[in-house]
Parts: sequence; C-alpha cells; structure tokens
Amino acid sequence: MYKVKDANTVFLYGFRTQFGGGKSSGFGLVYDTVNDAKRFEPKYRLIRQGLVEKVETSRKQIKEAKNRGKKIRGVGRRIARHKAAKANK
Repeated sequence: MYKVKDANTVFLYGFRTQFGGGKSSGFGLVYDTVNDAKRFEPKYRLIRQGLVEKVETSRKQIKEAKNRGKKIRGVGRRIARHKAAKANK
C-alpha cells in the first residue's frame, strides 16, 4: 500500500479481531523519519517497536514508588491524621 524506506517508521496498534476470525482492523501511523516517530510516539510503543530499550526496575523500587504515591500531601494530610487519631481512641 505504502512504500517506506525504513520499516521502523510504521507504527501499528489497536487491532481488534472480527467475530469468527479471518479479519482484523486497527490503526497505523507512518512517519517520515525515525526521529519524528521518537518525538511523537508514546514510550511504550517505541519499546514495542524496539527503538528504545525498556528500563527494568526492581520489585522493591516499584513498591516504594507505589507507597510514595499513596502518601497524602497538603491540607488533607492534617485531616487524615486527625481521623486516624480519632479512630485509635
């Protein structure tokens, strides 16, 4: 359908199979250069395509990041501490 110099400039995603099989439909994006693709595509698609190396984090780092995200900041922190103290009485 399209003549492309570099196959890495074509990004296909969002495929759905039709009931019964035999047919799938999805989306595709064709970029002029690999640099354009790297600029506009999400990181997970670049990793899937093999243009960017996936950074493996350890299990402990993932858990620490999750718990940091759960911390309450700002005014809500004072309210949460008050509710916790009230529940312990």
